[in-house]
Amino acid sequence: MPIATLIAAKTLNAEDVAAAESLLAGAGVSLTATEWLDEGKAADIGFDGDRARASNILEPLRSALDIIVVDQEMRDVRLVVSDMDSTMIAAECIDELADYANVKPEIAAITERAMRGELDFEAALRERVARLKGLSEHAISDCLGQRIRPMPGARTLIATLSARGADCVLVSGGFHQFADVIGAELGFDAVYANRLVIEHGHLTGGLEGTIVDAARKAEILRGEIARQGLAKSQSLSLGDGANDIPMMREAGLSIAYHGKPAAREAALGSVDHGDLTAVLYALGIPSAQWVE
Repeated sequence: MPIATLIAAKTLNAEDVAAAESLLAGAGVSLTATEWLDEGKAADIGFDGDRARASNILEPLRSALDIIVVDQEMRDVRLVVSDMDSTMIAAECIDELADYANVKPEIAAITERAMRGELDFEAALRERVARLKGLSEHAISDCLGQRIRPMPGARTLIATLSARGADCVLVSGGFHQFADVIGAELGFDAVYANRLVIEHGHLTGGLEGTIVDAARKAEILRGEIARQGLAKSQSLSLGDGANDIPMMREAGLSIAYHGKPAAREAALGSVDHGDLTAVLYALGIPSAQWVE
């Protein structure tokens, strides 16, 4: 049975729920049951019918609410594969690191284009890293301490899903020097990222190892599903940019978090107003069951 979850960043009114019910019923969708997950914050509307059609019907309400429509089976998440930059953390690490090398504006411009899918990811990554040549490795720890913070709700999301038995995997087109720290801090079970080459205490401008790009992210998700013997419907992917689209297409449930247009278009659902705890509501988990 499909479920439409209405989530408010501030307050969800009974009138908001009634408006969603009216839109669905007016389009001939048969409603089953409506219940609050957290009164004034999130509500589920059950219905019979096509999930994608119902999601389109509710589009007029998305200017003020996050609305994610799932099949019931998608709520049994046993695998989470998430992007890091601008998804689990409120920054793009390479842009912030570039500020220590006094090249942030040009690096950030390339990052933005790559995130929108306008540039080849690996070529854009190597070009940006090359411009960091000569930067002291101490800039990495300084950047981590001064610039990098988890997204609101990130800790609660991962702690809650981990406590419910899900394996959580961080996949980043950024760097292990950041992702390993963030992954450990947030409680991820595994981390995949790129690795900056450092020699004599300075960045060489190069990378070593297999590049974690869009194809590699999707490969990791498929591999984890197979390794754990899961159904596709038990997997959740989270991301915000074009580089996340292939893994979104491989997951049972994909959610774009404050994503770029291409990512929002590709994902099954999107969170555009609230923080990462909106994902817990989309999975039918009320705040009384969250792990802080």
